[in-house]
Order: sequence, then structure tokens, then C-alpha cells
Amino acid sequence: MRQVRRRACLCVPASSARMLAKAATIAADEIVLDLEDAVAVAAKDEARDAAVTALRGSRWSCGSVAVRVNAPGTPWCHLDLAALAALPDRPGSIVVPKVEGAADLHFVDRLLDGAEAPARLRPIRIQALIETPAGLARVAEIAASSPRLDALIIGYADLGAALGRADTARDDGPDTWASTRDAVLLAARVNGLQAIDGPYLGTKPDERFRASAGEASRLGFDGKWAIHPSQVASLVESFTPAPEEIERARAVVDALDQAERAGAGAVALDGEMLDEAVRVRALRLLSRAGVEVRA
Repeated sequence: MRQVRRRACLCVPASSARMLAKAATIAADEIVLDLEDAVAVAAKDEARDAAVTALRGSRWSCGSVAVRVNAPGTPWCHLDLAALAALPDRPGSIVVPKVEGAADLHFVDRLLDGAEAPARLRPIRIQALIETPAGLARVAEIAASSPRLDALIIGYADLGAALGRADTARDDGPDTWASTRDAVLLAARVNGLQAIDGPYLGTKPDERFRASAGEASRLGFDGKWAIHPSQVASLVESFTPAPEEIERARAVVDALDQAERAGAGAVALDGEMLDEAVRVRALRLLSRAGVEVRA
């Protein structure tokens, strides 16, 4: 199954009719309808109903629509999951917040399995938000825990608060979250998942925002969350390889394929020796660019 591109994922509170209407017109890779952090406790049921209505009636300009449900263990999680699973126009995936271990995703799996079984519906995919110390400590376990899992996402705000850090998601240096990013990226790659960087907490696509996105892209992340529509275009640019990079990656793959067919043990391209590691890097770049390559 081909993965959804998630260079730019815009999170929108489902409790705001105005923001929902605008979100339907935005060409992000993914729109995430939020039932959790952006929704007050008293508005949980209303927000769920609004998300269901939007999924039923809206025409979306984005690549896919996801819904961030409330966390396992809250009074609303099972209600959110049941409502979404019953829809004829279901979301492409469900974002599960505050995942702290395999048991959380097993709970989601079982509930979705039961809801989908009678009508033999396609399985809804899930994404896991890593935003608590327990979740970060068990990220390798989480990444291997569900066949529905598509992506791991870093939740900087909640994680930073739990760790006792200041407003580091906006004002940090590049090394503040290095160990967290490496742990999430490694767990994702070991299990064939996407790694999505969490949002920069400012609302403008300013220099700091672009630096944060550029750093995540260089590290190998597949995309990043946005909290304002003005950030979407900048994220798409940051996580889309340049035309010359795509051309080079195609040339690398073609050269290695030709060498393999000829039975050659080594091959050079423009003075660079190519090997399997170079191929893997080229194939990942082409995947990020949305270029299909025949195996």
C-alpha cells in the first residue's frame, strides 16, 4: 500500500465551524481535524459531531483527511473511534494522542476491528503521537505494535511540559530535541513508518519556522505539522526535493540497476562510487518527491 504524503499536515480544531470551512479549501498534504487539545471539555461531543458532518459533506482540497481523537483512557476516545468507524466517508487515518505503549494501540485496533468487521470495511490507518515521557521511552515498542500504524509524530508541547522544559518547540536551538528526534526517527525507520516532526508553536512562517522545518527535513523526517494555513506552502517546499536532487536520484537508481543487470560488482557515477546505501537514500528521496520507482 502506498503511503500518504505528509510533508505539510495542518491541524484544525473541529469545534470551529469557520476553521473547518476554510480547511476544506487548503491544499495541504493532510488536514487533521482535532477533537483533543484544541477542544474544551464541554465541547467534545459537539466537536465530534462537527467532524462527522464535515467528513460526510465537505469536498476537500487536501491529499487526505485525518482525525485526532481523544487519548485512550479518556471518556471520549471510544466514542470518537466508534463514530468515525461507522462513517461511509471515513477519514484516511486516525491520530492517537499521548500513546504510552503498545496497549494503547491494541485498544484502538480492537475497537476498530469490531466496528469494521460486520461490513468488511477497509481498515482505517492510524498515526501515533509521541508526546509523553512514557511514550518516548517505549517508542520502539509502539512503532512495532500495530499493522494499522502509518506514522509516528512528535508532540513537542505536551512532551516539553511533562519534561519541565520551557517553550522550547518555538525558541530552542537545533540540539534541544536531538535525542527525541533520533529516537522517533529510528523507531519509524526500523518499522517502515513515516516520521513526522511536531509543530513549531509560532503561527507565522518566519525565519525560525523555516529553520525548524529545514532541520527536520535534513535529519530525514517526512514532514511536519502546521498550526496555521500560512505555514503550509513553506512546509511543502522544505520537504520536497529540488528538481536537480530528483534527477540525480533517478540517475543513481538507473546506474545501479544497469550494473546489476550486467553483473557488475561496482559502479561509478560522475566520479562517485555507488553502493546499496546510496540506492536506499535515492529511493527515499524519490518517495518524498512522489516519484514511483519500479522495484
